[in-house]
Parts: sequence; C-alpha cells; structure tokens
Amino acid sequence: MTENTDILFSRRGGLGTVLLNRPRALNAFTLDMFRQFDPGLRAWADEPEIHAVLIEGAGDKAFCAGGDVRAVYEAGKGISGDPSLTSVFFAEEYRVLPLIHHLPKPYIAIIDGITMGGGAGVSVNGTYRVATERTMFAMPETGIGLFPDVGATRFLNLSPGHIGRYLGLTGARLEAADALYCGLATHFVPHEHVTALVAALAAIAWRPGEQHEQVKAVLSEFAADPGPPPLAARRAVIDRCFADASIEAILDALQSETDEPDWAAETHAALLTKSPTSLRITLRQLIVGQGFDLEDALRLEYRLTQHVMAAHDFYEGIRAVLVDKDQKPRWQPGSLAEIDEVATEAYFAPLGDGELAFD
Repeated sequence: MTENTDILFSRRGGLGTVLLNRPRALNAFTLDMFRQFDPGLRAWADEPEIHAVLIEGAGDKAFCAGGDVRAVYEAGKGISGDPSLTSVFFAEEYRVLPLIHHLPKPYIAIIDGITMGGGAGVSVNGTYRVATERTMFAMPETGIGLFPDVGATRFLNLSPGHIGRYLGLTGARLEAADALYCGLATHFVPHEHVTALVAALAAIAWRPGEQHEQVKAVLSEFAADPGPPPLAARRAVIDRCFADASIEAILDALQSETDEPDWAAETHAALLTKSPTSLRITLRQLIVGQGFDLEDALRLEYRLTQHVMAAHDFYEGIRAVLVDKDQKPRWQPGSLAEIDEVATEAYFAPLGDGELAFD
C-alpha cells in the first residue's frame, strides 16, 4: 500500500496490519506517516476482504512515543523544514483520529511498551487496546509546554473521578492495571502471548456482521489479570486533591493532604516543574471539554495548538527535553501568578478561517 518503510501495511487473512517502524525513534509519527495512514485506513474501511485492523510498534521499547514534535519545533523556530508544519502537522494528525474512532471494523492496538501522546491518539481512540506488562502509558505534554491532546479532552474525562485531571496535569505514568482501570486499555495480555494473539486474530474465519464478537472472543481467550490497579486505591485522595477548578487550589489541597502525605508532596513538587501556562490551559481544557465527542475535542485542541505555537513554552520545553536535554526549562511566564484568567482564555480564542475542519 505504501513505499514508506516508517509505516508498513500488510494483510494476514482478513486482518489488515499496520506496523509503526521507527524503533530508534520509539515509533514516533512523522507527518508523512500520517499521510500514509489516512488513505490506508480509508481503503481498508471500504474493502470487504479486510474485516479488522491491527496496529503495533516495531522493536522492544515502544508502541508509539508520540508525534515528531522535534520536527515541529525546528519548523516553528525556522531551523529547518516548512514553517507551516506548526499547523499542518496537528491538522493532519487530528484528521486521522476520527477515521480510527469511527472505523466500521474492529481496530486493535497492541500498546506493548511506551505509549505516549500521539501513540495514545492512535490507540485509545480505537475499539480495543491491548496492554502488556511492558506498557507505560502517559500524557506528559505539560512538561514540554503543551497540553494533553489527540482527543485527550474526551478520553481523560472518561477516567474515574478526577483521575483524568491528575493524569493530564502531572503526566503520571501508568502500567497495565491502571491503564485498564482508567479505560485507556481494554485488555491485558502478557507480552509472551502477543505473537500468538495476533496469529489467532489473523486466523479468524470471519463472518460478516459478527467481526466485533469474533475479535472479543479471541481477546477474551488471551486476556489475563494484571493485578490490582494502584490508582483505584488512591482514587479518593486524587478526587479530593484535584476537585477544584484552579491550579492554586489543587496545589493547596496537595499540601494539606494527610492520608498520603508523601505521594501528595511528590505530586505537588512534580506540578511545580511543569509549564505554568500549560497547567492553566490543561485544567480549563478538561473542565470545558467534559462530555465532548472526539470531533469537538479535536477542534478545541487544534485551536489550542495554534495559540501555543505562537507562544514561548512549547519551544522552550522541546529545547530542554529533546534538544539540549538539560531538563531545565525556563518557562515564560515563570509562575502561575503571572497568568491570569484573561491570559488563559486567550488560548481558547477562535481561529476564524483557521479552525480545524473534517471531511
């Protein structure tokens, strides 16, 4: 289907398979990969001989660590590439996600390894997400001056209680049991059984109209118990600390927490390392986006990206984390007190003719 070796399309019986094939880059999506993925999904959606789609990542470390944000950084800074990448990348990425979400056939993501950012987008927005003991799921965008996107406005709000706010603001890393508890994964299968699982899916004798039931039966056959989710035991504390609609109140609640003071202190310290602007944007995003469907979530998120691309912190976050790697971002503004409600609201301002549109 494509000559791009970074994303490989193949068939195994009635199963269409997608391999993200940039293991040295943790299978991060480039713009060209999205441009191959989009027509590939559209073709398979209409092809009677394809009954389900499965996506996985190459190598031993990651399903997909996200999008190629360094390329966006270099374009936005005028270092290399087309300056329009700061808008085009997000627009084309976001337009793929509804294809996944509304695919009229089962879509199975094997989230074996690191799954972050854009990797969440091409998995959580699909039908089934299979985690393993190697899964590490996170939405770490507030640490690079961005905000949880790729539909996170919707899917983080589907997590129990206020856990979605906690995950979006802190970038906390989840293993399989917690991913299941939060609805970010649908099944747990030990890594050693993944190859057999994929073979069993490929060997299904497909019956038109029954594909979902057939996939569910195979997934259930291989599914195992990952153990108790730590977040379930901590939910009451998280709900208490992250209930308020202001970052300052959340920080105060963490400082006042007595049931789990060590966790609260660590969480408080972690929040203070994030972009203050990103914290403000993310909390407001998750509050106003409650109940949004995927398309509405992506429209809001695209609007936010374009305002963020015109500001400072995204470029500083990428510099600190991926370019110079000093892990010492110098956020501007550098404190929550310098970002009032008016400044926060400006990131939500409409883009006029530049708003994201879908086919």
